[in-house]
Amino acid sequence: MADTLLDDVGDLLWEAADQVVLPLFRKLDDDDVSEKAPGEVVTVADRRAEELLSAGLRRLRPGSMVVGEEGVADDPGLLRHLRDGGDVWLVDPVDGTANFAAGRRPFALMVSLLSEGRPTAGWILDPLADTLAVGSADEGTLLNGRLVDGVSAPSLGELRGVAMTKFLPPETRDRVRAGGRRLGELLPGQHCAGREYLDILTGEQQFALFWRTLPWDHAPGTLLVRAAGGVARRFDGVDYHPADDGRGLLVAANEQVWAEVRDALLST
Repeated sequence: MADTLLDDVGDLLWEAADQVVLPLFRKLDDDDVSEKAPGEVVTVADRRAEELLSAGLRRLRPGSMVVGEEGVADDPGLLRHLRDGGDVWLVDPVDGTANFAAGRRPFALMVSLLSEGRPTAGWILDPLADTLAVGSADEGTLLNGRLVDGVSAPSLGELRGVAMTKFLPPETRDRVRAGGRRLGELLPGQHCAGREYLDILTGEQQFALFWRTLPWDHAPGTLLVRAAGGVARRFDGVDYHPADDGRGLLVAANEQVWAEVRDALLST
């Protein structure tokens, strides 16, 4: 993949952050926030940023399709394009919307590219932390312009990671909470998948466990972690693909960590 596309989409994310998202942070009116589903909020920043990003991505790849979180909320049928040929963009205009709407950090802007049904590139921007991760499946991951040459991990008992337990089935939730004591430090989560992926890339944590796996939440991060030598699989060991309609995802810094965490958190 040409480096120019990685740079161009990164620039586009910064444009959306600077022009739309950051000017509205902690400045939303009551009318700027609404529920698109019970318990799921959307803001004017989400909608405006998705419009800006979608137009820019189509300019970068004429003829491409955009599948955005807010677009899918209005038309769920858009998800069928994730197995299409050609180029398909997945867009999460503001990941961590609940944080953003409450005036909290973190939140992120995320994009991924699927070509002929294969995830080929991903981008995550945390604008408040001034952190941008970009990468391609074939050429690796860059974190603020520097190649991530593998992610080191401590031994079992000293691992740090997040387990998003809210939506887990009760029996799985109990196993995860009990198993966390064997790993080291089990964190509660930041309500922003993009930040969890960035923290794996920086080495701040070594794994993340999710139950819900909406494609715009996980396509960018799983690609970036894999391109840096990490692993992203379903609980049964099947590699994650954003078009799969499944539950449960375990992401880890490397193969050994993935196996150790699955054994500690998910084994009966």
